[in-house]
Amino acid sequence: MSPVSPVSPVSPVVTDPAELPVLFQDALNAGDVDGVLALFASGAGMRTVAGEQITGSEALRAEIGGTVAARGRLTNVSRHALVGADTALLVTDWTLEVDGPGGERLAPTGTTANVARRGADGGWRFTLLNPLGTA
Repeated sequence: MSPVSPVSPVSPVVTDPAELPVLFQDALNAGDVDGVLALFASGAGMRTVAGEQITGSEALRAEIGGTVAARGRLTNVSRHALVGADTALLVTDWTLEVDGPGGERLAPTGTTANVARRGADGGWRFTLLNPLGTA
């Protein structure tokens, strides 16, 4: 499935919410900002690694675009997926390598508790990413 823009009338249909962290990782590592954004539900939000809370497609686009510009390379390892009828909690260990302000390569790590919901189309999308707990 090719990633699509979140404003497109077609959006990815992810049938297993446990796949979302790896799809996020793969799209980010490919530099595909639209592909990452297509994994978010309308009105979704996230807490950045720095602890800032952001909501809305423009803020998410800026954050993801900045990570891509810093040559971000994400590794996600799923720890738990607790799936209900229409809501899922996805616990994932992550490492995000990025270029630091002085050109050094930084690699913060942590564990994230993400929330996903099943949409009217049956597809799962992130409603909240929360990567705090960085080391």
